[in-house]
Amino acid sequence: MTHVVHPYAHRLGIIRDWKSRWFAKSPAQYREAVCVDAAIRRFLKKRLRGCYVTSVEIERNEKSIRVIIKTSRPGLVIGRGGEGSQKLTKELEKIVRTVPKAERKSIRLDIEEVRSPESQAPVVAYMVAEGLEKRQAFRRVLKQTIEKVMASRDVQGVRIAISGRLGGAEMSRQEEIKRGRVPLQTLRADIDFAREQAYMPYGVIGIKVWIYRGEIFDKKSAQ
Repeated sequence: MTHVVHPYAHRLGIIRDWKSRWFAKSPAQYREAVCVDAAIRRFLKKRLRGCYVTSVEIERNEKSIRVIIKTSRPGLVIGRGGEGSQKLTKELEKIVRTVPKAERKSIRLDIEEVRSPESQAPVVAYMVAEGLEKRQAFRRVLKQTIEKVMASRDVQGVRIAISGRLGGAEMSRQEEIKRGRVPLQTLRADIDFAREQAYMPYGVIGIKVWIYRGEIFDKKSAQ
């Protein structure tokens, strides 16, 4: 039997860099830092749902925690006159304080714009979830989304899988649609992967998206 490997973890150190970049001096400090990172990611996943966030990266020094949010719609996160980012920074500081035994560090928030959102798997996954939550037919949502993604120059292949009570059926099932190539075992293949959930009246529908953006031969050119 084969083991399914996460496409991101599979390429760590080859064409991908870590999303949390810091070092701990002791096991206790490492444990606290991991708990803080997990709390920040959990909070941002709920708080920024619908803001087309592609990734959250965390860096640390002795005095502060730097949170880098990459999104295709930075205006939604920053808000008018920077009000949104200031409010978000205060909320993140509160979240850090709720983690037991964690050091109190100031939060520095950086928001980066991502070009070509159709080539980013988290954005595509949310687009599918949004269509399903609007009660559109799931096959139409899949076909329309995959056409939008393949229209992007960067994309060479895409695969979208959804599973759950599709169309409100009593029995859950899985549907999948694929265009182009998605070479999951090739380590230099730039594959972006994301999971999302669509919250329906009759239950949750799970969504998985794989996007193949060509091969990377130089580590520096990886996004």
